[in-house]
Amino acid sequence: MSDLRDLYQQVIMDHKKNPRNFREITDANHMAHGNNPLCGDALVVYAKLKDGVIEDVSFQGSGCAISVASASLMTEILKGKTMEEAEKLYDNVHKALTGEAGGGELSGKLEVLAGVKEFPARVKCATLSWHTVHAAMDSDHDISVTTE
Repeated sequence: MSDLRDLYQQVIMDHKKNPRNFREITDANHMAHGNNPLCGDALVVYAKLKDGVIEDVSFQGSGCAISVASASLMTEILKGKTMEEAEKLYDNVHKALTGEAGGGELSGKLEVLAGVKEFPARVKCATLSWHTVHAAMDSDHDISVTTE
């Protein structure tokens, strides 16, 4: 189990040091600002949707390793997904990390976030980007989300 935990920490740190899709999408048609004042995480999520498919998704901002890694992983996973697929992923991640009844297991690349539920104070760090992208896709204008 210790080896698995070490691997997860390495993946988290890799995404913190080299975040994927860390850029502004200048022609994004959906955008939201996310803020976690307790940890100091602040990010902007950009999404370009076309015909119900996420053509591109990215983020910019700063935060703790868990927050940045979660946003980086999220952008990798969501690119090319339909809105329906993205909504299912959002629900699954939220339930898995908060321990909500009916929560699914995290699989694939997202599995590295599973250990966060053991640290309740860090759950908001891991879910910030997911709440922010969810808000962005539900709105056709810039919107703000906070995890307070």
